[in-house]
Amino acid sequence: MAQPSGEFRQEAVRTRGGELVSGALLVGVGAPEGSEARPCPEEWRPRPRRIGRSEPARGPVGGVGRAVGPLALGAGPADLPLLDREADIAELLGLLAEGRSIRLVGQAGSGRSALLSAVAEAAADLAPGGVVQLCGHRRTAADLLQDLFAATHHAPGFRPDPAQLAAHLAEVAAVVVIDEAEPSGAELEHLLATAPGCAFLVSVAPGSPPPAAGSRMQDHLVAGLSRSACLALTGRLAGRPLDVAEKAWAVDLWFESEGLPLRFVQAAALLRQRDVSVDALVAAEDDRMDVFGAVEEPVRDADPAIREDALRRTVPLPSVAETASPAVRLAEGLSEPARAVLRLAVALGGECPTAPHLPALIDVGQGEAALAELADAGLAVSIGGHHRLTAGALELLAPHWPPLGCVDGAAQHFAWWVGHSSVTLEQIAAEAEVLIGVLLADRDAGRHEAVVKLARAAAPALALALRWGAWERVLQLGLEAARRAGSPIDQAWFHHEAAVHAFCVQQPSRAVAELETALTLRATAGEQRGVASARRMLDLLRADGRQLPPAAPAAAPSRPVIRKIAARVPARLKSSRRRRVVVVSTAVLTLGVLGTAVAMSFSGPQDRTGKDPHSGRLDDGSAQDAPFPQPSGSGTGPAAPGTVPGSPAAQSGSAEPSASGSASRSPSATASKKPSSSPGATESQAPQQPQPPAPGQPQPPAPQPGQPQPTWPQPTKTAPSQSTSPVPTPSNPTTSPSATPTTPSGTATSTSGT
Repeated sequence: MAQPSGEFRQEAVRTRGGELVSGALLVGVGAPEGSEARPCPEEWRPRPRRIGRSEPARGPVGGVGRAVGPLALGAGPADLPLLDREADIAELLGLLAEGRSIRLVGQAGSGRSALLSAVAEAAADLAPGGVVQLCGHRRTAADLLQDLFAATHHAPGFRPDPAQLAAHLAEVAAVVVIDEAEPSGAELEHLLATAPGCAFLVSVAPGSPPPAAGSRMQDHLVAGLSRSACLALTGRLAGRPLDVAEKAWAVDLWFESEGLPLRFVQAAALLRQRDVSVDALVAAEDDRMDVFGAVEEPVRDADPAIREDALRRTVPLPSVAETASPAVRLAEGLSEPARAVLRLAVALGGECPTAPHLPALIDVGQGEAALAELADAGLAVSIGGHHRLTAGALELLAPHWPPLGCVDGAAQHFAWWVGHSSVTLEQIAAEAEVLIGVLLADRDAGRHEAVVKLARAAAPALALALRWGAWERVLQLGLEAARRAGSPIDQAWFHHEAAVHAFCVQQPSRAVAELETALTLRATAGEQRGVASARRMLDLLRADGRQLPPAAPAAAPSRPVIRKIAARVPARLKSSRRRRVVVVSTAVLTLGVLGTAVAMSFSGPQDRTGKDPHSGRLDDGSAQDAPFPQPSGSGTGPAAPGTVPGSPAAQSGSAEPSASGSASRSPSATASKKPSSSPGATESQAPQQPQPPAPGQPQPPAPQPGQPQPTWPQPTKTAPSQSTSPVPTPSNPTTSPSATPTTPSGTATSTSGT
């Protein structure tokens, strides 16, 4: 897709907005008050689909791709074979066929990328999933896992969480090729563990720590080329056979460089520049003879080739010291557009913008030709959709080429560009490293307002492009610039965005801290919409981080006393305290049952006639219908006043015991409904209306359908009725201190004999 023209001065900077799904969250990006994450409805969640081998896309946008430059750097003309690497390719293919994972290690410029590309091309049929090529330049381990998921599944706008990622990648069986991988150690092991069915071929930077003991990854050293291969490479890239002096010079370089291919790519570029000087001498000699003539005809060979060789010997070859660090001399021999692009790349920390940006940045119309010239000179290499400087070039050129304003206006240009509707997310992802380079250059120059402006425009675009490593880095640089510029509103915005990023990558503690800072700053600045947005995010975070409630207790027992105890026991008791509560509850229940049984044993067999044999409940006669009797000495004396002799009430030896299992605080094991502290209370002869229980006392059992409604007698403090017969002692001994039936008030009735 064509890039916008670059005439941004007439248009306002627009913030790119949209939505994406991160795990179980729906993230809205680009709102004025900041991004916001909320739970994603189930019907909106993507359904990733595996990409078949027949489909063209086998790598993320901005991946390895086809680059420009010599094949020794991994991307040269197709007719130039890779020299002296046949044994390495065969060994690596054998290891990959066994399912091994390999790290390519070696010195900078040893040709690791070239070997990686050759093996990837030859390993197409080794795995069912084919070959997936990824770019590791400035990517974190999480970025590489996301790129691997995007290369093997069709799910645009979806970034799975670690659990989802592991589930999807567990089914992938492919050869994964990663160029310039930066993760190492535990991060690299996590990468391998997340995709256990893949074999990895990774090139790492020099000096990376070795794999841990027991790792799936093993190292393969990429050594320098042989002398014959270096001479052949130099001649092919120089475009002609080397003469005797040049061969001797190349051999000296081979001893000094240990056969590093990059050094011979640059040596061939030096020879081409020398040929340009020789051609200039030949042309000058011909012009001098044609224009001015000669007094005497010079003695020269008629063969032009011989004359050219003679002039070439007058141009000295570079010294070994110059070829050891040739970047400055190579830069002097570049064309003016290529030199301008190189100066811009040095100012951006070694990152070269793509060709469509060069007219707006440095007024270079033929940007593609300039980038190709840098690659042919061994000063730049294509990686991840754009170009970067080769190893050592930045360090050699930076002291000689200070920025001097060559990046002025770059932040304004890219701030307009990332929000333009014609720019795709794939193009933004390819320029992520360039955007960070512009931010760093403006920060070092003290242009903090420009950094804030570009960071606020680029952060939402990088989030939507799923370049979250670059997104986090941009937020950090923007927050630093906002602090230096003294802008609390911008600081609050960057804190809010950092909280959303932390929430999406499952760092809730950091997200809460960032949101609280943003909330404080926005409340101070009076941003009501920003405050509301931050509070919504905080509520969601706290709800998401709240612990689950404890498990519900077992079904409540049928007895009211156990139900009341269970209601009072806290839900989070320790196990020992819980056991003590159960033991105490069981003891209370046992005492209640014993008291009921003892009371029923004193009533005698006559009382059992009033029971319903089917319901198991006593007769519901009220207290006034069954007054307390006064038995005679023989047990058949006259009944108390107000009773009918021979009636069941007159024959009963006590008031009807209650069927409740409530426990009393008195030592008497009675079956009373309510404990009382008054010792002399007896039942009243007058009828009493049922009264509700006092507060804090157990509720009476609910009546069952078809059964009589029980009464609730209220005790009164009346004197006991007198009788002339002595009170007989119970014939059945009991084990409790007082086994006599009690009145509803919970105390035994006292009698006196005459």
